[in-house]
Amino acid sequence: MKALLIAVMTAALASPAMAQKKYDPGATDKEIKIGNTNPYSGPASAYGQIGKAIAAYFKMVNDRGGINGRQINFVSYDDGYSPPKTVEMARKLVEQDQVLFIFQSLGTPSNTAIHKYMNTKKVPQLFVATGASKWNDPKNFPWTMGWQPNYHTEGLLYAKHILQTKPDAKIGILYQNDDYGKDYLKGMEDGLGAKAKSMIVAKVSYEVTDPTVDSQIVQLQASGANVFFQATTPKFAAQAIRKAYDIGWKPVQYLNNVSISVGSVLKPAGLEKAVGIITAGYQKEHSDPRFANDAGLNKWREFMKKYMPDGNLDDNFNVYGYGVGQTLEQVLKQSGDNLTRANVMKQAASLKNVQIDTLLPGITVSTGPNDFAPIEAVQLQKFDGQRWDLFGNVISAAQ
Repeated sequence: MKALLIAVMTAALASPAMAQKKYDPGATDKEIKIGNTNPYSGPASAYGQIGKAIAAYFKMVNDRGGINGRQINFVSYDDGYSPPKTVEMARKLVEQDQVLFIFQSLGTPSNTAIHKYMNTKKVPQLFVATGASKWNDPKNFPWTMGWQPNYHTEGLLYAKHILQTKPDAKIGILYQNDDYGKDYLKGMEDGLGAKAKSMIVAKVSYEVTDPTVDSQIVQLQASGANVFFQATTPKFAAQAIRKAYDIGWKPVQYLNNVSISVGSVLKPAGLEKAVGIITAGYQKEHSDPRFANDAGLNKWREFMKKYMPDGNLDDNFNVYGYGVGQTLEQVLKQSGDNLTRANVMKQAASLKNVQIDTLLPGITVSTGPNDFAPIEAVQLQKFDGQRWDLFGNVISAAQ
């Protein structure tokens, strides 16, 4: 009897320890506070739609009961795509708002500005909304992780396609004059290899403060380029497409993935002016007939109908926001009651072939302790005047 009593008492004492919850700032029994910066205003304001879609996704999650019984408190600030403003907002989120981590802060220059700060503070800078290759550096920056395919790889894949289909091409490149644009540029140059010097006949940059890129397009036409690659943000992508068409320049065009929204880029440019443009895709398109009855995309359509009734179904930023939100939901589910910043990063680096409703068939999310690049495959697609039409197979830089 005495032995039985001791055993019962031991079990009672051990139980609370075994069930102990671990929290860092921003996490409680009832809430997970997540920080975000987005350009809701300024030259890259089209991307602000991503922040709105993420906020709507978390509202859906909260309506379902949250994650492991906790509500998501999504605190998002407008940084206007200005790095100094991003620094100010990130400090506010970490030091005043006491968020558990910052998620999906948008822009290469903006995230570069807070890169060292976040890692010094040991606060996750998780699934940043930029494809710069620098986010996949767990050895030097263990608190920062990307999400989408990286820009360097994307540029490299376009180069491979040009070499296969137009080996005598004269290439003109328009790029944003910062790490964002230069990452794409290097990918294109690396992909062309020894032929880069002879094939690239013009490289023209622009600043985010420029009112237009009209003069750059005229300059590229004058170079004699018959292939046009642009590494631009949405506002300038729309301007470039429109100007090239209006002056009668008809090169084979490659457009970087982050500026391919039909609603935010191609419609403002003029759908007829975008016909034939090639890009890399990794997300399903609402208008693609092959996904008309797709189970995953139908979940997204239901989400849009209920949580973003005024949202544009042709704006792929709404697809993007849903997909990255679903990825974070998986990370937080895996984190359980251990909501420390270190465990959140550990779980983010422990994703194995996670299926996301909005990703193309054959593309999944996978990470590891030495692999902070969640999505590493794409499929090429061409715009037909109404929608993006996929062609070829799913490819990666390793192929």
